[in-house]
Amino acid sequence: MSTYPLFYKKPVPLSKKDHSGLYVRPLNDFSFARGTNSVYIAAVEFFKAFRDYAIVFGKGEEGEIFPVALLGMQKDENQYIGEKGEWLVEYIPAYIRRYPFILATGQEVGSYAVCIDESHPGFNSKKEGEPLYDEKGEKTPTLERAMDFLKDYQGHIQSTTTFCKALDETGILEPMEARAEKDGQTRSITGFLCVNRELLKGLSPKKMQEFIINDYLELVYAHLFSLANLNRLIK
Repeated sequence: MSTYPLFYKKPVPLSKKDHSGLYVRPLNDFSFARGTNSVYIAAVEFFKAFRDYAIVFGKGEEGEIFPVALLGMQKDENQYIGEKGEWLVEYIPAYIRRYPFILATGQEVGSYAVCIDESHPGFNSKKEGEPLYDEKGEKTPTLERAMDFLKDYQGHIQSTTTFCKALDETGILEPMEARAEKDGQTRSITGFLCVNRELLKGLSPKKMQEFIINDYLELVYAHLFSLANLNRLIK
C-alpha cells in the first residue's frame, strides 16, 4: 500500500538542477482524482464547498478528526468528474487544485520542502504550458504562484486542525450512514462522522460562546447545511 499522499504517485523535491527545463500545462483534466470518493477540505473552504458537496468528518489512525468532501457513494467512485476529466461543479477543493505540487516536511522542525509529482502528464520538456524556471534559473511567476498557494494552504490546514480538535472535544460528533438503492443493489457510505444537532443544542453557554467567538459555529452550520447534498450522490 502506498504511503504517498492521495493522487501523488512519484513525489520528488523540486530542484532547479533537475527541473530547470520543465514546463507544466494548465490543470484542466482531473482524471487523476477519479478513483476516490472523498477528499480533504480545509475549514476556510466550507462556505464555498457546502453548496456543492456533503462535508463530513473522518477519523485518522491516531484518532485525529479531519473534514472531507464526499465525492461518491462507493470507495473508488468520484461523481464530480465528467467523461473528459472535467470537474462538473463550480468549486474545486484546494487539495485537488494544488496538484501536482505539494509541501513535504523538511529536515528541520517546522520546515517544508516543495515537491512535485513527476508522474503528472502535464509536466513536459516540449515547452507546452508555462516553465517552472526562466532562462536565468529564477522561479517563474507560475512557480511563485504555486508556492504561495502551498504556503497559504498549509496555514489553512493548521487552523482546520485546531477547529477539528475543538469540535471533537465537545463530543457532539456521531457516526453517519447514507444508503442508496440502484439496479437492485444497495450502496452505502459509512465510516464518517457528523454533528448531532441535539447534542449541539446541549452545549454549555461557555462552550457555545467559545464556538461563536472563534467562528466555529458558522463552520458547524455550513457542515450541517451541506448534508443536503447527500441527495445528489444518492440520485
